[in-house]
Amino acid sequence: MSSSTQTPTGTSVRARVDRYFRISERRSTFSTELRGGIATFFAMSYIVVLNPLVLSGADASGGELGIQRVAAVTAFVAAILTIIMGIWARSPYAMATGLGVNAFVAITVATNPEITWPDVMGLVLIAGVVMFILVLTGFRTAVFNAVPQSLKTAIVVGIGMFIALIGLVNAGFVRRIPDAAGTTVPVGLGFDGKLLGWPIVVFLFGLLLTIALLVRKAKGAILIGIVASAILANILQAVFKIGGSSAENPQGWSLVVPSMPSWTLPDLSLIGQVNPFGAFTHLGFTAAALLAFVILLSIFFDAMGTMVGLASEAGLTDENGNIPDVDKVLLVDAAGAIVGGGTSSSSAQIFVESGAGIGEGARTGLSSVVTGLLLLVAMFLTPLIYLVPFEAVAPALVVVGFMMISQVAKIDWADWGLAIPAFLTFTLMPFTYSIANGIGAGFIAFVFIRAVQGRGKEVHPLMWFVAAAFVLFFGIGLIEQLTGV
Repeated sequence: MSSSTQTPTGTSVRARVDRYFRISERRSTFSTELRGGIATFFAMSYIVVLNPLVLSGADASGGELGIQRVAAVTAFVAAILTIIMGIWARSPYAMATGLGVNAFVAITVATNPEITWPDVMGLVLIAGVVMFILVLTGFRTAVFNAVPQSLKTAIVVGIGMFIALIGLVNAGFVRRIPDAAGTTVPVGLGFDGKLLGWPIVVFLFGLLLTIALLVRKAKGAILIGIVASAILANILQAVFKIGGSSAENPQGWSLVVPSMPSWTLPDLSLIGQVNPFGAFTHLGFTAAALLAFVILLSIFFDAMGTMVGLASEAGLTDENGNIPDVDKVLLVDAAGAIVGGGTSSSSAQIFVESGAGIGEGARTGLSSVVTGLLLLVAMFLTPLIYLVPFEAVAPALVVVGFMMISQVAKIDWADWGLAIPAFLTFTLMPFTYSIANGIGAGFIAFVFIRAVQGRGKEVHPLMWFVAAAFVLFFGIGLIEQLTGV
């Protein structure tokens, strides 16, 4: 009696969830979405550790945000926005603080001797409000639709190269060669061309295992690779006491040392500590507006590029490259800058590491809900973050990068007006460690070449406008130098 009454109800609930998230429609399953959500969480959880370090400096008054407080709001904001992305936009994209934006905020904006952290985050909040308005007016979607298909494909390829490079760098497989070496080669293999240390062993083990599982078409290949590598990492740390990477211990774990910390209560006191107009008061309108513009342009195109790359890899685009529920996705992303500024965690945006979950097969917002819930738990249970070092996740990013780069064949190489901008787009993303830089170079080159070819009328008016905006974006340093701002 009990089972007969419960089964229809359970089936009905499952069916409603399936229809709402379009799980069967997108040829996915509940188990696949669960695996994808877990894979994305492990791939992106490092941001909870890294973002506080990036934003750890003191402002002009000597005030600091505090590592523990930034960690708490970083996890909280990522969790809430990712869940909203899943439930409302019904898309498999996780949200978290963007590394490019937080680095610009910490290195360029916050080091200004006249403003405080609340002033800095006020600029982020204002940029988010402007972007939210641009989405509501349809401008941001119109820009997306104005981009030629070959350039959209180049963005996918560039994101793939960028993800792969992040994985290789995070694992220590590729390292920056210090300027003191007197060489023109910016990066090299391991330590002076040699692969040393147990963390590298974890990365290589995970990479080979993941590739083998994918080649054998095993379900859960990426997640299995992450979990197996994490288990190996924890065993090696327990046996050899490897420790974190430092000048004294260069062969240690790159950031997250595998460990089992205790429960902690999150400190969310940074929420609301923002001054939207402080920078304008202390720096003047022109200087503050220029800084807000750079932040706006960066988050505008970083997110657009990431969304295009992830949607294409997930097979969620139509024949014209359009993305379902794109307006909802862009609204959640725009809200990320507002919420990020309002909580002093810096602008949150669609996170490129969502590719790990998509590579695992995630196609719906259910995977984002899973990721978001795990991030909420991570606010209290820190072992969820510290159990998985970079080196265990990096193989997944390299493999996902390969999957995305394979789309390079879709670029129209016969048309140099598309091929050259596409080339600049996907090469500059990894080489400058910025999605926005690659998109900007590609857009400017596309407009310029079409004009030189006498085909300027074929360029959408919005592309001319955006290309001009990127010229200003790239020339901001010269403008500041000439104007003394």
